[in-house]
Amino acid sequence: MKAFVIEKVSDLNDNPQPLKLIEVENPVAGIDEIVIEVRACGVCHTEIDEIEGRATPSFYPIIPGHQIVGEVVDVGKGATKFNIGDRAGAGWIYSACGNCEFCKKGLENLCPDFKATGKDSNGGYTEYFKINTEFAFKIPENFTFEEAAPLFCAGAIGYRSLKLANPENKHNIGLVGFGASGHLVLKMIRFLYPDSKVFVFSRTERERQLALNLGAYWADDIDSIPPFKLHVAIDTTPVWKPIIEVLKHLLPAGRLVINAIRKQDSDKEELLKLDYSRDLWLEKEIKSVANITRNDIEEFLKIASQIPIKPEIEIYPFKEANKALIDIKNRKIKGAKVLKIGRKDE
Repeated sequence: MKAFVIEKVSDLNDNPQPLKLIEVENPVAGIDEIVIEVRACGVCHTEIDEIEGRATPSFYPIIPGHQIVGEVVDVGKGATKFNIGDRAGAGWIYSACGNCEFCKKGLENLCPDFKATGKDSNGGYTEYFKINTEFAFKIPENFTFEEAAPLFCAGAIGYRSLKLANPENKHNIGLVGFGASGHLVLKMIRFLYPDSKVFVFSRTERERQLALNLGAYWADDIDSIPPFKLHVAIDTTPVWKPIIEVLKHLLPAGRLVINAIRKQDSDKEELLKLDYSRDLWLEKEIKSVANITRNDIEEFLKIASQIPIKPEIEIYPFKEANKALIDIKNRKIKGAKVLKIGRKDE
């Protein structure tokens, strides 16, 4: 089968073709596993973090990608959850131990043996993908493959971020950065907290206009001052400056949730601008999002199907995986980017 792989750490500014297309053996399902013929895979900034060395893969070469959807083509003897032909998908959580104190509390995302799809195992930038059936999920019928792919990371991790932010209806909610995850979180907020105002901070006019079109109350650059203070905010940017800026706009007891696997070091001097009395005093909180649980994906897929959330997507042919990553790097973003994969689509 064909697969794009990361072979080594490189800088996308110097290497616009960081992924190499190679031929690898097709996976075979073990006893408790299924093999999915991949029909679409979402493209995430985490892949850029892996390529540039901020989130180091467990081995090289590795197939990236963790927003994977397709059709089941092979089922292990113990994998009774799925049948051949079922529509199935997988997200960032590839496996967890199931026995540690965190797993027993449903916090598999904090498991010391947590393994991430496309980082600690081969992922979905390929034609076939194998995973334990307990970490795979059925795709709601009211989504196409391309629409479903972003739900497995951008949507599900956005849902976890919103849970951790814990807003109430009528709260002022800030979204810092407005890419694949942000636009799905906005749609969730409009459904779950219909009387809340959403304030979007983004450095591109294209993203700000999309936010307003989707129902944001206000949208402007990260340096701008919103018309009202915020009860909670969710950051999805890869840099530090937005963290410092949005803390200034939180109300007392406000909470900032940082949804990022890694932050770039290029602007880490911004942290020196943190002013305790202005930015953190009066019981303001900062909370990070770490990985994702199976329950997050299950709950989010149900909500997404109920609303239904239809992601704003840009579809790229499989062969243009490198271009999709470069476009994310250069902030050419409108919603979520998705690779269309599979021999049936060629």
